[in-house]
Amino acid sequence: MMNPTQGSTQARHQLGRYGVWIAPMTLLKTPVAEQREQFARLEQLGYGSLWTGEPPASSPVGGREIFSQLAIVLGATTKLVAGAGIANITMRDPVAMHGAAATLAEAHPGRLILGLGGHTGDRPLSAMRAYLDAMDQAAARILPDVRYPRVLAALGPKTHRLASERADGVHPFMQPVEHTEAARKALGPDGLLIPHQVLILDTDAVRARGRMRALFGHGHNTDNHYTANYRRLGYGDADLKGERSDRLLDAILAWGDSDAIAARLEQHLAAGADHVLLHPLTDGLASAVDLLQQLAPRLVTRS
Repeated sequence: MMNPTQGSTQARHQLGRYGVWIAPMTLLKTPVAEQREQFARLEQLGYGSLWTGEPPASSPVGGREIFSQLAIVLGATTKLVAGAGIANITMRDPVAMHGAAATLAEAHPGRLILGLGGHTGDRPLSAMRAYLDAMDQAAARILPDVRYPRVLAALGPKTHRLASERADGVHPFMQPVEHTEAARKALGPDGLLIPHQVLILDTDAVRARGRMRALFGHGHNTDNHYTANYRRLGYGDADLKGERSDRLLDAILAWGDSDAIAARLEQHLAAGADHVLLHPLTDGLASAVDLLQQLAPRLVTRS
């Protein structure tokens, strides 16, 4: 693994202020030829990165194998950073994880960030620590001179400490601005902080919140560690039960016109984020890029 300070510094320079996060299911439904066209559009618009995730094998939500997907991103563009947000540690052993990441990083220097997550069980932190140990052992003998930043899907204080010790930073998913502030304090000034921000370009509050409630209704991010973290940030039963409160939805969803969405993104930067990932809730990849094109004049000209 790259020295954390070195990796963070290089990645900040490459990323700029804003990137994009696209759901695995969206990319699964999008033919590769169309993906290539849309990724090239994103690069031309000025966004610094494209990220996607990898559901576990047991998930009802499908997705493509993460490194194959990132190879498509890298091959279709010349500067765009490809981010794994996250590569699921339940899907492959640590040697395969490092080998795949190092191979892509060798082929596309400075354009890969490996996000790791998916650790579960009775002792998830111990599982992740052991996985990182095995990855580092593999890195000592397999492509040892190839470097790539490594970030963790960290939400709480314990995982932030692990990230500060063993990674280049963190990639929090679907968290409010107050979490970005807490994560920056936990990481200190050097660690990469790359939060995800779900958004809807819609000024109708009922419609925007309804789209977010539908996501929760389909089981997205209702795992105990997400709920526990929202509680840690001050949200209680009134916010978390049933359809979730407007207060919680407005904290994790950016909605409104382009100025309102830009203001939320800028709040993450002010709270300590290095690079904010925009996740448009749309019906497909092309419509997501259309929305990002609408936002680009308000955002990327300031990168």
